[in-house]
Amino acid sequence: MTPIRLGLDLAFSCDEQLSPVLLKAAGPLADPATAEGPWRDLLAAWLEQMQPELPQALRAPAYSLGLSLVGDGEMAELNESWRSQQGPTDVLAFAAQDEGLEGAPAMPKPPELASDQELPEQGEPLELGDIVISLETAARQAEAAGVSLARELRWLASHGLLHLLGWDHPDDARLEAMLRRQDQLLVCCACSDGSEPPGRQR
Repeated sequence: MTPIRLGLDLAFSCDEQLSPVLLKAAGPLADPATAEGPWRDLLAAWLEQMQPELPQALRAPAYSLGLSLVGDGEMAELNESWRSQQGPTDVLAFAAQDEGLEGAPAMPKPPELASDQELPEQGEPLELGDIVISLETAARQAEAAGVSLARELRWLASHGLLHLLGWDHPDDARLEAMLRRQDQLLVCCACSDGSEPPGRQR
């Protein structure tokens, strides 16, 4: 069976005010000039891998999403504006396809759609939303966890992507399920540097 080749329209941005030391530590994933390519490949591979388990309304031949690397200051503003919480957090996800998913289980309930109805093969990519990661918070967490900053960025991006696809963690059981799925994404799309073991300890 020929693998599905998904299209991904990725809008990547990186705060120009971020520390050059952190940008260097993050490697290709934080290079403003070249990071869009590696991120597009990684996110597209994850979306391709998850196709069989997605509800019909979230299956598409092409997707669109945004990924931004910011500092703690901007993240703190977003966290207060959208979650009414003080201080920065590591990752925020702003889902475009979350209508009717409030209170859903770990994987989203598919919106009402006829069982034989399929999404068009052509047309605009399905907009998923935006993932925002604080590079500064990610660096602190990477050091505490004993992993590279690049590894932590991939972990946080996988968490954000699952949120865009309807996953949530209102309790410990659902959080564990979500973390296991993140581990599976990182294992199946292992990075070429091979410098760290698969998975992530929290």
